[in-house]
Amino acid sequence: MTYSDKTPIYNLKAVVQETGLKADTLRAWERRYGVPTPQRTDSGHRLYSQYDIDILKWLIERQDEGMSISRAIELLNRLEEEGKNPLEATITPGAQRVETRPHEMRRLTPAESPRLGEVGTVAAMREAWINACMNFDEFQAEQLLAQAFALFPTEVVCLDLIQKGLHDIGVGWYEGKITVQQEHFASALAIRRMEAMLSSTPAPTRPGRILVGCPPEEEHTFVPLLISLLLRRRGWDVVYLGANVPLRSLETTLDTVRPNLVVLTAQQLYTAASLLEMAELLLVERVPLAFGGLVFTEAPDLHQAIPGYYLGDKLENAIAEIEHLMTHLRPTSAQRQVSYDYKEALDHFRSRQAMVEADVWENIGVNIPKRLLAIANLNLGRNILAALTLGDMDYLNPDVDWVEGLLVNHHQMPPDVLDGYLETYYQACIRQLDQPGVVVVEWLSRLLGHPMPASMQRRHITSEATQLRSQG
Repeated sequence: MTYSDKTPIYNLKAVVQETGLKADTLRAWERRYGVPTPQRTDSGHRLYSQYDIDILKWLIERQDEGMSISRAIELLNRLEEEGKNPLEATITPGAQRVETRPHEMRRLTPAESPRLGEVGTVAAMREAWINACMNFDEFQAEQLLAQAFALFPTEVVCLDLIQKGLHDIGVGWYEGKITVQQEHFASALAIRRMEAMLSSTPAPTRPGRILVGCPPEEEHTFVPLLISLLLRRRGWDVVYLGANVPLRSLETTLDTVRPNLVVLTAQQLYTAASLLEMAELLLVERVPLAFGGLVFTEAPDLHQAIPGYYLGDKLENAIAEIEHLMTHLRPTSAQRQVSYDYKEALDHFRSRQAMVEADVWENIGVNIPKRLLAIANLNLGRNILAALTLGDMDYLNPDVDWVEGLLVNHHQMPPDVLDGYLETYYQACIRQLDQPGVVVVEWLSRLLGHPMPASMQRRHITSEATQLRSQG
């Protein structure tokens, strides 16, 4: 094989199409490494040769073999200095990089942390960014993000580096491998970067307005912030409201913003119940809703209770789905309605919740710190209310499993502490709840493997008869 033609005849667009590299990446490589080496027209436009294109493809092949771009450039320069044709040279893949899996997270020393020049793939940069965050190294973390945005498309960096990095850090926190301070540090850096990018997006170019935010009590803003950024980069007019949007002021906001579509995200069961309240108001106002979030992936049929369009389990598909909805806008009803028993149980449990919790405080038989007991009552109580609002007590099951892991990983408590607490709560419900609360007692009976109390079974029959008469 001979050297390719070095006559500069191809413009930047042609090189992008031929290599698959982004224009920003080409300019970044040229600025940082001196490769490629286009010539300039009188008007300042870049012109590339066939040799430039072939060398770019050669560099991409080295990256596919696991080599960072800086190492690939070093190899290219060395081969050329030795008078060898890089396009003909036989390349021995470099040593494999040692990865740190999420469950093996630990704080690395500066000597162990990858240097900027040694990370050339998104996965490697994600690992390096996680390590920088764990070391509270803000400068290193920011430099890694800057380098990633220079080398890869914005969507790839946001989804595959930042979002997946935060997910891995969250797993490490849940498993007790990293601290809450490290998790907060990484989240704050990511959100700050997203907010800065959002504020610098150009003016919208497409018709229609999209309102994006979180339902009441939902404080996790990274996902709606990322959705807002990606939509704005595609030319949409997006109004981002952030965390904890109050229900009472939503009508006023709708009158002011006049959105064509509202996008809401919920990560927890009790905020999914708040999302349902917002969805019902939007349905009355004839404003279409699109929604998603972690809680809907954990309870696969939960989205059926929400009157709106479910965006699916994968964030990377949500943007395309929203764009599709903007051309097919109309409000839609929930696929499943909440039953009479659940509506009755919701009102009844809300009126008796304080009595149930007082009963738990009086009769708790396991050794659990008072602070944790108060937190347990708060979380279980509001999630029971949420499950009743959404129409299925079994939506609580993943949350119970999650809490058990949290107690074991973070408080070194044996699993039987949670079992003892749930047993106490169950007995309190039997004593304090009347017939309308039967669905709560049924769920606790299934969870703990107990038969339903005979008295509650008789009341359940009465409840069904009452419901039939009410539907008369």
